[in-house]
Amino acid sequence: MTSPPTIHIVLFPFMSKGHSIPVFDLARLLLNRNISITIFTTPANRPFFSDSLSDTNIDIIDIPFPQNIQGIPPGVESTDKLPSMSLFPPFAHATMFMKPHFEQALESLLPVTFMITDGFLGWTLDSANKFGIPRLAYYGMNAFSGALSISAMPILGTVVSDDEPFVVPDFPCIKLTRNDFDIHFREREPKGPAFDFVMDAVIATSKSYGLLINSFYELESVYVDYCNRISSPKSWCIGPFCAAVEPQKGKLERLEKPSYIKWLDGMLEQGKSVLYVAFGTQADISIEQYKEITIGLEKSEVSFLWVVRKSIDEVNNEFENRVKNRGLVVTEWVDQREILSHGSVQGFLSHCGWNSVIESICAKVPILAWPMMAEQHLNARMVVEEIKIGLRVETCDGSVRGFVKCEGLEKPIRGLMEGEKCNEARKKVKEIGEAAIDALKEGGSSWQALNELIVELSATRQV
Repeated sequence: MTSPPTIHIVLFPFMSKGHSIPVFDLARLLLNRNISITIFTTPANRPFFSDSLSDTNIDIIDIPFPQNIQGIPPGVESTDKLPSMSLFPPFAHATMFMKPHFEQALESLLPVTFMITDGFLGWTLDSANKFGIPRLAYYGMNAFSGALSISAMPILGTVVSDDEPFVVPDFPCIKLTRNDFDIHFREREPKGPAFDFVMDAVIATSKSYGLLINSFYELESVYVDYCNRISSPKSWCIGPFCAAVEPQKGKLERLEKPSYIKWLDGMLEQGKSVLYVAFGTQADISIEQYKEITIGLEKSEVSFLWVVRKSIDEVNNEFENRVKNRGLVVTEWVDQREILSHGSVQGFLSHCGWNSVIESICAKVPILAWPMMAEQHLNARMVVEEIKIGLRVETCDGSVRGFVKCEGLEKPIRGLMEGEKCNEARKKVKEIGEAAIDALKEGGSSWQALNELIVELSATRQV
């Protein structure tokens, strides 16, 4: 018989599916160690949490999300529901008004061994300190982007042009441009609500017990070591979280496969390779850019599954009808990991959010990088130039933030799915994917790191 859990952990992801889903996988990693878990969310997000965690005994607590936030429509409690990402600063700032409710619930849960809260919820550090609970932060970023940001930030203001390449001081083999950084950090004198919010979060993280990285040490050891040498707190690579659970687990009991999986099954039966296309839930893509994507996909003549937030026929009339024999456009919520692990999917046209990159690595699927926001441009550099598991779309003006015309998409799509570079990327991603999965196995680097962290924090709480 296994002994009852003696370790109790609180998890609190940010109100965004891209932040929550990896934490669900992390929770399963922790459950494997006979740990009791309580996870926090808000009322509108609870159904998604309950459905995603229905196969576990994790306790879910929802606390009220602030109402009457200027610019935020009533009932919106997740960033993927925001009308525009320009509303992110007031949305994120409003979360701090949840603090009294969080602390009231936390007090009833004591004792808590430690808590893992989203880096964007920096105010939870005060709550952790109030009850003497160690706080670990989690941003959903890799060490590569963090290390390059730390090293390059002091010189960004001295670079003349947004597209002028410069050598990263502590990594002379890497060249970046100011456009590789989010707008709030590439300005000459960064300021404004978004910048202030991020800096407050960074300061709270620096005063926390540790920083969890959804990656594995072998993938970016140089950058992990750099961060641990020059900044605080210590970074712990305990991922990839998505490798904690088989993609098909929990799907066997459903009454029927989703239509898009049936479609992929049909492609596999025909021996056709499929390009998966998805840009996340938060990228703002113009109508003009959507039109070029449809033309590029159509001209490429490859089979594709495109997950998009709007009807494409509103952008390109009869597009779906013209490509119906080899292309499927889906506007519903999909299980991305199940798609990437499908035998027919041989390429991923991605915005390079870190969740998507690490999921693609674990599925051993090469990437066509098209970064759009946040740290995605740095992730794209890693994918294409550092670990060489993919290609990059071609902008019309050479800027990493430039407009992509249909030919700048058609050519690299063909290259990813058919060209010689495709074979190189496919071989590399297979090697790295196997190493990623090994890291989580018993004795692997991430398995050991998580064990060390739990032992260390458990000992701290017993003193």
